[in-house]
Amino acid sequence: MFTGIIEEIGTVKSIVSGANSFELTVGAKVVLEGTVTGDSIAVNGVCLTVTKMTSDSFTADVMPETLRRSALGSLKSGSTVNLERAMAADGRFGGHIVSGHIDGTGKIIEMKREKNAVWVKIDADRSILRLIVEKGSIAIDGISLTVAEVGRSSFSVSIIPHTAVKTTLLTKNVGDIVDLENDIIGKYVQRLMEPVNDDKKKSVITEEFLSEYGFM
Repeated sequence: MFTGIIEEIGTVKSIVSGANSFELTVGAKVVLEGTVTGDSIAVNGVCLTVTKMTSDSFTADVMPETLRRSALGSLKSGSTVNLERAMAADGRFGGHIVSGHIDGTGKIIEMKREKNAVWVKIDADRSILRLIVEKGSIAIDGISLTVAEVGRSSFSVSIIPHTAVKTTLLTKNVGDIVDLENDIIGKYVQRLMEPVNDDKKKSVITEEFLSEYGFM
């Protein structure tokens, strides 16, 4: 489990490609502290398991399903990535619940400055957009961000200077692909609203039920 508060920007040192997967080695420092083989590190929001470590890097296997769901396949040697270790039980929960399991990708379609902030608009599939709400949370390349606007085919976030410095988001350009993870609470609600076992029965969790108990 992660919080979306990026600890460090790492640099891809090497990629060893297979037919449908690859072995990724990332140069890092902060996220190596206290980490052992078998631990999880989120790379651009993708939860990966550390298989090897050196004094200044870690290696992880990236499987076919991960490549299908995320933008990790576009990385190359020298690419910079957002890194976060799994949340410690005694740590502060500074962002929101981030599982590291990517729901899909989006494309940056606009970046514009407004005083000290930068607005980033991202085009995304309807399946992802339907779980995004204004002022709710979204993880973009592993960064916990607040949704500022939601449109019919896109959503926007406003990036503060601290986030700009501590993450890779503003190093990207219009047209670049980013990894997206919806707020897990929304995904659970969506699942509960679906019919059970395709037997035409409607879920007891309705909009009226949620409203009655203070969830809307």
